[in-house]
Amino acid sequence: MNFTFTQDQLDFQDAITSMLRTEVTADSIRARWQNSSGVDSAFMQQAHDLGLNSMLIPESLGGLGLTAVDFILLAEACGEVALPEPLVESVMVTAPSLVDILDQGLGNADVQRVIDGVLAGELRVALGHTINPHINYADSADWFLLPDGDGVYLLPKDAVTLEAKTSVDPSRRLFSVSFAASDAYLVADGDAGASLQRASLNRGALASAAQLVGLSRGMLQQSVSYTSDREQFGRAIGANQAVKHLLADVAVQVEYAKPVIYRAAYTVGVSPTRADFAVSHAKSAAGRAALMASRHCMQVFGAMGYTWECDLQIWAKRSWALAREWGDEGFHNNRIH
Repeated sequence: MNFTFTQDQLDFQDAITSMLRTEVTADSIRARWQNSSGVDSAFMQQAHDLGLNSMLIPESLGGLGLTAVDFILLAEACGEVALPEPLVESVMVTAPSLVDILDQGLGNADVQRVIDGVLAGELRVALGHTINPHINYADSADWFLLPDGDGVYLLPKDAVTLEAKTSVDPSRRLFSVSFAASDAYLVADGDAGASLQRASLNRGALASAAQLVGLSRGMLQQSVSYTSDREQFGRAIGANQAVKHLLADVAVQVEYAKPVIYRAAYTVGVSPTRADFAVSHAKSAAGRAALMASRHCMQVFGAMGYTWECDLQIWAKRSWALAREWGDEGFHNNRIH
């Protein structure tokens, strides 16, 4: 059986990667920090025009009808450039959760209206989960899909209360979200609600894992470039065996994590509620690779790597945040056991 990606999938990855590298740079990320919303609206419109928002929504609902396997390479590419906006979470977690609600005959008229708004690029939905007490970019969301016990609620933004929180990553705009549970907003309860939350956890952990692999690759590329240009005693520091070993260890960990993530993407596409083992394996492997990458690449750069002026710190801080989002390595190792 052929497990390689199709040429169409690879071509789509190349096109999106090229766009991301042009539009999402360290300078543009820093510019977002000065933006009141933290969002580059022109970039988000461009991503919508390319069809990213509709990729995992079925054709019967107006989407492209693709799967997590089709999007997983693009999620890595978003991680590689340290994309601040939660595009990957929106595509891989929130949109499929809304579709699940419709497929199971749950919810109310708001669900279809929200999906239509997402497809039109007019609405953004933020999804919460008990494992993540804070929601990224909650202040720019129009609707919220939130849990309370086994219940899942779809609420407009005026029905929730936000409280800003601080992240180690300045690109992340975290908020705690509170609301009054009401049957008017209830879309699933009991076993159906618990099943939706389980699927969200697996999709969210997979989304983070894919971005972590991309972040690791981005840090590795920066470090290789730096060690080729930086000279000591008349030669590039990359010629030193100790430096080579640090970066080689990172490269090996990244290559080990990639097939595990692709397997998890396939498993989630088949049955997101029965993908616990595959997803936890992927999140654990990707988190381990990213934390090693941030540590070793920081060592290659020296103390300068952590400074505000150095680009590497942007990728490292994102890795520290995502390694703990949707469950840290200990949580997922326990799930595997």
